[in-house]
Amino acid sequence: MLRIIHFLGMTIIAVVCLLPIIWMILGSMRSYQELIQNAGHLSLNTLVPVEWTLKNFTDVIFDDQHPFLRYVFNTLFVAATVTLLVLLINSLAAFAFAKLSFRGSAAIFVLFMSALIIPGEVMLVPNYMLVNNLGWLNSFKALIIPSTLSVFGIFMLKQFFEEIPTEILESARLDGASWLQIYRAIVLPASVPALITLGIITFLGNWDGYLWPLVVINDDKLQLIQVAIANFTSISGTEWTKVLAANTIATVPILILFLILQRYYVQGITMSGVKG
Repeated sequence: MLRIIHFLGMTIIAVVCLLPIIWMILGSMRSYQELIQNAGHLSLNTLVPVEWTLKNFTDVIFDDQHPFLRYVFNTLFVAATVTLLVLLINSLAAFAFAKLSFRGSAAIFVLFMSALIIPGEVMLVPNYMLVNNLGWLNSFKALIIPSTLSVFGIFMLKQFFEEIPTEILESARLDGASWLQIYRAIVLPASVPALITLGIITFLGNWDGYLWPLVVINDDKLQLIQVAIANFTSISGTEWTKVLAANTIATVPILILFLILQRYYVQGITMSGVKG
């Protein structure tokens, strides 16, 4: 009986979580008039379209003024590049904090962790001034380079690396391996779940980035997908069906990525000791 109650409870939670996504996808396949007409009352047609159409997707994809596929490519390029750099740079830093002994490591790590309590909005103006002084505005460098350091990523990977037996690393050192060889041949292969977890979090964060791209990018050809979706809102009104279609296009790759890698994601969160 308890298992049945547990199953029903989890089913209800899953339906509640999936319902907005289902409504978004189905809403993108109806006309604007039909969406507005059925938004004021609750019925089957509130969720299921009466007349199905893909016109919203074609209008979004083939818009000459706002080339949506270019925005998708820009976002994919930035998110993938940042993710690769974050995994490389932050795994090296986490390995140093976890397994190397050097003077001041504890104090430096505390300074790193103190950055977690600083809201990102507080650093928005200083970061903008720095990027402006470097001449990086309206370039992918402004989107990529400031995002390559992740304090949370260093913390999470450090927690995971500390679980790797030190005896194995010391044996490799006695065999003549350098620390870089140990990092590449032993630590990284043993840390795949944690790396995939950090990769998913980083990719998703950059894929959904809005405020920073809005501030540092004015060139429409370099803009990212979330800012592009906001362009469907104007003084004359919001084209909700196009917004739903654009959001569907933006959501599907993330859902596919998570469904493929969810096993590693859960394993990485569990084994790294990070609760969330």
